[in-house]
Amino acid sequence: MANNNNIIKEGDRSPRIILHEPTGSTVEVLLYGAQVTSWKNERREEILFMSNKAVWKPPKPVRGGIPICFPQFANFGTLEQHGFARNRLWSLDDDPSPLSPANNQSTADLLLKSTEEDLKTWPYRFELRLRVTVSAGKLTLIPRVRNVDNKAFAFTLALRNYFSVSDVSEVRVEGLETLDYFDNLSKRERYTEQADAITFDGEIDRVYLSTPTKIAIIDHERKRTIVLRKEGMVDAVLWNPWDKKAKAIPDLGDEDYKTMLCLDAAAVENPINLKPCEEWKGRQELSIVSSSYFSGQLDPQKVINGLH
Repeated sequence: MANNNNIIKEGDRSPRIILHEPTGSTVEVLLYGAQVTSWKNERREEILFMSNKAVWKPPKPVRGGIPICFPQFANFGTLEQHGFARNRLWSLDDDPSPLSPANNQSTADLLLKSTEEDLKTWPYRFELRLRVTVSAGKLTLIPRVRNVDNKAFAFTLALRNYFSVSDVSEVRVEGLETLDYFDNLSKRERYTEQADAITFDGEIDRVYLSTPTKIAIIDHERKRTIVLRKEGMVDAVLWNPWDKKAKAIPDLGDEDYKTMLCLDAAAVENPINLKPCEEWKGRQELSIVSSSYFSGQLDPQKVINGLH
């Protein structure tokens, strides 16, 4: 677990943990929702988007960073939007086994156990764990769900990654070409992606199905590529509300949509089933690849094939 002296309490904000590693990058995690709210690289550049109207007081999740959606993604079910895990106060996890304990300043282990109140809306006893680790140029999240009930249950889950981009209309996403997706803007109809690379010129809310383990957001203006690698979460969600929807979201600035893009690691189409005592484990690794200042052009195949 993270050393307790890393926990910072300020006023009525949720306590937060600050993680750091030797090259100088840092991560901040709220105990409320186990939500990562900041990831700065060694040059102190913020990689994650945070709304300039974000509400930092519970019971609202903070608009930005990486909220965790459990036990339901979006409205794929009968629970509140994106489930309740992001609206609960988590605790530090003293026993993250079978993961080895992390006695360092770069890892935090957080735990959420079902409460009697939660059982009224979702009648299953669970333990949800999240390990957050920062290393040079990399942020790794390991979510785990354990069934501590005497009956089986199924859940959907997503790590909603709000990325900071230079200009959403100038970036492109690679790795989702030719795939099927559910379009949440047209009653979840199923379509097949036709574009060679995905670019953005309006609202998007799609769940791409059976996606590769590696997806990249290429941001030429910032001369960097954000690479998402994932295990155990076969779907990927792309979301940007664009101008009209952004105005209707109270905790999002009217212009904020221009500098954000959500690319989520998710298990949505096929819910994950757990028998009593079983544990599911996922993994998401975010990394930053700089494109050289002089080349100006990043070879996307190299990014996708990992030959950076």
